[in-house]
Amino acid sequence: MEINIEKIEHYVQMLGEMGLQFGVQFLLAVVVYLAGNFIIKRVLGLVELALKKKEVEATLHSFLLSILGTLLKAIQIIVFASMIGIQTASLIAVLGAAGLAIGLALQGSLANFAGGVLILLFRPFKNGDAIKAQGYVGTVEEIQIFNTILKTFDNQRIIIPNGLLSNGCVTNININGTRRVDMVFGIGYDDDITKAKTLLRTMLEADERVLKDKAIDIWVGEHGESSINLFVRPWTTAEDYWAVYFDMMEKVKVEFDKAGISIPYPQRDVHVHQTQIG
Repeated sequence: MEINIEKIEHYVQMLGEMGLQFGVQFLLAVVVYLAGNFIIKRVLGLVELALKKKEVEATLHSFLLSILGTLLKAIQIIVFASMIGIQTASLIAVLGAAGLAIGLALQGSLANFAGGVLILLFRPFKNGDAIKAQGYVGTVEEIQIFNTILKTFDNQRIIIPNGLLSNGCVTNININGTRRVDMVFGIGYDDDITKAKTLLRTMLEADERVLKDKAIDIWVGEHGESSINLFVRPWTTAEDYWAVYFDMMEKVKVEFDKAGISIPYPQRDVHVHQTQIG
């Protein structure tokens, strides 16, 4: 058997060139991979610092870092595989189609998940805040990833999906620490307005829960069908809001009765006409 030295040398040369080319590509891919590790660590460190400054809750903190780390690692591996000659286009297409199908199947859950992330990240309300949302009023007991648990003032447990909260109107009742107590008291048209206003102001100024550094507004708000309506606007802390409101409802009735100021109620005069049949 005759050995063709030229062909062997040609194949050896080709293998050497291919090996050299692959070796260079592989070394470059390794360098890019190592650089990617450094960049990923830096990015995660910056994100973690930002989350700490935002005082994001620990559960969401670790969850976001984990998701971001996994995503960056996946991109790093795809880039590495592409650089050493592995075809990744079909793999990316399959992963994209699978992700789209899963997203469509879990559309509602993903909306609630995204809402939970936004609530925990931007904190429009937190545990212990009294809020008004989706027709319910109560205290926030727990903010979960998918739902927020609300405890109403009559001790009911309400579970509201976070997607609705993040896309709807939410009133944070006690976030500012103080609240204005809006009340309306009616007096008769024959009663002394000045006397009634003075009595109201005296009661409010004597109440220690009413804030003294804010003005107590008392106005004639409207002329009702059967009464002159006085609009009363004192300020108090969020915790004392209902105590001040209900106490004033009782005290005003008692003090107005003592002072001879009437609190009218709707009345109707009924006239009966008799028809004689002759």
